Amino acid sequence: MVTQDFNKRTRELIDNLKGITAAYGLGNDGNEFKIITQVFLYKFLNDKFAFEAKKINPDIAKAESWEEAITSLSDEERDMLQLQMGPDTARLKPEHFISHLFSRQNAPEFAKLFDDTLRDIAITNNEIFAVKTDGGTKITLFDRVSEYVTDRRDDFCRAVINKLVEFSFERIFTQKYDFYATLFEYLIKDYNKDSGGKYAEYYTPHAVAKIMAAILVPEEQQGKVKNVSCYDPSAGSGTLLMNIAHAIGEKRCSIYSQDISQKSSSLLRLNLILNNLVHSIPHIIQGNTMLHPYHKDGKALKKFDYIVSNPPFKMDFSDFRNELDTKEHQERFFAGIPKVPAKVKEKMSIYQLFLQHIIYSLKPGGRAAVVVPTGFITAQSGIDKKIRQKLVDDKMLAGVVSMPSNIFATTGTNVSILFIDRANKEDVVLIDASNLGEKIKDGKNQKTLLSEDEEDRIIDTFNGKHSVDDLSVVVSYEEISAKNYSLSAGQYFEVKIEYLDITPKQFADKMNGFSDNLDKLFKESGELEQEIKKQLAVLKYE
Repeated sequence: MVTQDFNKRTRELIDNLKGITAAYGLGNDGNEFKIITQVFLYKFLNDKFAFEAKKINPDIAKAESWEEAITSLSDEERDMLQLQMGPDTARLKPEHFISHLFSRQNAPEFAKLFDDTLRDIAITNNEIFAVKTDGGTKITLFDRVSEYVTDRRDDFCRAVINKLVEFSFERIFTQKYDFYATLFEYLIKDYNKDSGGKYAEYYTPHAVAKIMAAILVPEEQQGKVKNVSCYDPSAGSGTLLMNIAHAIGEKRCSIYSQDISQKSSSLLRLNLILNNLVHSIPHIIQGNTMLHPYHKDGKALKKFDYIVSNPPFKMDFSDFRNELDTKEHQERFFAGIPKVPAKVKEKMSIYQLFLQHIIYSLKPGGRAAVVVPTGFITAQSGIDKKIRQKLVDDKMLAGVVSMPSNIFATTGTNVSILFIDRANKEDVVLIDASNLGEKIKDGKNQKTLLSEDEEDRIIDTFNGKHSVDDLSVVVSYEEISAKNYSLSAGQYFEVKIEYLDITPKQFADKMNGFSDNLDKLFKESGELEQEIKKQLAVLKYE
């Protein structure tokens, strides 16, 4: 009940902050998400600092004002306190505290003080909290947020501080992953839609993320896997990475990512902070994964234990296509580079590049789960077939789950989840889940929702390698090869013929019945044809 109440109050805080931005002309503005997410993060870091300080020092916990208790410490004592907190907690000075800004809100040029405070926090914490670009530039934690407001900036900053001071996150720092996942989803729901920009910015559905994580890290392996690397080359806001990190254990894995969108990288950083994965922020890169893959071991591209990805399916990459079609990239893009179409360049199949990059980036024994258009699993030629052929011939396939249509409300493309496993030399599981789920309206779009029981059924069927009528098959690599490398479960289902044991006389009677019915239908058809001709003749002479 306490968690439910806190969830409600947190949502109210988010809604109040959005109300403030709307009142100052920034509702649905392109910069609104920067203000909301950064102000929310400032509050979160401030309260996390208080929570950790009180846990370490009983005197601070007992003090009427924890801020005054910390301010009264010597510089050496504050440094020692910060060291005991560890690197996951932001380094804050007394002048960074929200209470300090609250007490100074009537000072002249308050907006400048507010912005200077956020910028100083960002600079102080640059080593841990900055996201890098593929060129090495650091994207700091906070901008000068009041500069997005055109007028009455001091009033705007006062309104924000007054909302923040009324609220505290301290009671929820012991909560589990699911709480923060729900909180994060609500926080970004208005800012994480597919806006037609480059790469995947929309929110991967919960069902897809859950199925991917539960198959990559089955229940019996959870808590046993450790010191592993998890990678997403088109990370978006990090839904898939958070799910697999949670399945493995946040302290047992390191997250690596790259995404061309600065917005997505900022949201992913926020997600990592909320989910106790601050240690992975230095591995979050904003940049073009295909052209400038950042993560390396020496000069070679880094290999990963786990890879998850929901890459963009179509995108115009004609401006750098030829730079990829060189000897340098030949091993990585083993199946080839999509050609530039004469007309619709925006329909270039960029997912084919991501899929090849993922296969190349897997460690021996590594596992991956990738969302692909369902057309990929049956294409009879071209790059798609070459990729499937490699997965089968090199025995590195775990299976495929074909999802219901409209599992993503933002796209009508049917999708499947491709599971790659470099260690799987045995049979492969193919699941056709296209008939599962309930169709609902989501705004102007139709969306399919899987029930929790259906999600669990898919996971249990895959992990248990079960053959289930009209749902799944378990096939050998040789069988797949014989079927022209098709990964569609439907092509392997047995055709069931129901036989009836009848006598020759019963058979003859049935055939005579069919013949009589056909004669009757032909007669009725002839009569109807004559009637139509009569009606047409009447109309002609009227």
